Amino acid sequence: MRSIRPLLAAAGLAAALALTATACGPTEDEGSAEPAAGASASETSGGDGRNGAADLADALKKRGLDLDKWRDGEWKKWDRATWLREAGDFVNPVIEGLWKPDRMKTAKDPAKTMAAGDLSGEQGVSDPEPRPVTAEREKTPYHDHAAPVGKVFFDSPKGHMVCSGTVVKDPANPGRSNLVWTAGHCVHAGAAGGWYRNIVFVPAYNDQGRSAAQLEHAQQREIAPYGAYWADWASTSGEWIKDGGPTGGEGAPYDYAVLHVKPERGTKSLEETVGNALPVNFDAPEVARIGAMGAWGYPAAPPYDGLIMHKCVDRPGRLSISPATPTMYRIGCTMTGGSSGGGWFSEGDDGRLALVSNTSIGPVASGWLAGPRLGEGAEQIFTMMSEKFGSR
Repeated sequence: MRSIRPLLAAAGLAAALALTATACGPTEDEGSAEPAAGASASETSGGDGRNGAADLADALKKRGLDLDKWRDGEWKKWDRATWLREAGDFVNPVIEGLWKPDRMKTAKDPAKTMAAGDLSGEQGVSDPEPRPVTAEREKTPYHDHAAPVGKVFFDSPKGHMVCSGTVVKDPANPGRSNLVWTAGHCVHAGAAGGWYRNIVFVPAYNDQGRSAAQLEHAQQREIAPYGAYWADWASTSGEWIKDGGPTGGEGAPYDYAVLHVKPERGTKSLEETVGNALPVNFDAPEVARIGAMGAWGYPAAPPYDGLIMHKCVDRPGRLSISPATPTMYRIGCTMTGGSSGGGWFSEGDDGRLALVSNTSIGPVASGWLAGPRLGEGAEQIFTMMSEKFGSR
């Protein structure tokens, strides 16, 4: 069983945080497991968190959609009038084989950037802008150093897109979690639209950290060593659905989401497959008491190409978007779009490493990242997901 242990040392504003893991890595069998007997891969997940093609077809029918037509290309229609956007509208039928290596490699980043003027007059509790921290490449293989980290792929009206995500522990399903933490803007368009489609999580994407040239003729297991996990339910905040915008908007402090996923092939839980998951801390201490916070993800906007996992470690500060919304965390980091949704990790008072935020926004000229402080609203969403899906 892989473990994840922090190595945290702070001296003034200087800090270092690393993820380590031990045990054997993914095998070809893990990455290409066969579906359970009696069920096709496309039947292993369904809308409303139910199992089976019949239940999924019924869920879609209630929303005026036909399952077969959806899989044949109906999902490509993004008419605002029929774009499902309410919290209970999420549907994500598996389309087996859709996320092939080339489609994953060419997915674009849904960058959430802010111009300097966006904060004018709203910085009453913001700390000075941090100095840029150069993102470092994570050591390979990724499953030995950051096992819970991976990429979230999805389709939007702008094409196939990519974010980052983290496997998190499920209190209702210890040791067998199927929960992934990411950003709200990686699953829902906010005020401008509805739920994105064909959402999948790929843990330890490009596990060996190979270049584009080396991956030119890559096999699926090289890109997705543990396979692809399709979201059969997603939850984000009501604030993000209502106020989230292209640059984050007043929805940015609520820009978080939780996915419940199932494998495209096989039945093994996500946590069992990757060997690890992180707890979520909804009561992180004040910024002044946090010596170091680390952000992990797959930056895809230039100068990065989305293939390599990176990390930044810095002492966090505060960023206020609006006096009416919660203050966000902010760290110096040169990661760009594509790292959105990636987990932010820190040690709690008990010395355990936990997820405390996720990448939400950054400036037009990369140099810092900001993420929401997870409080009561985020905990309610997480608890609902755990209680609803804990046994599945």
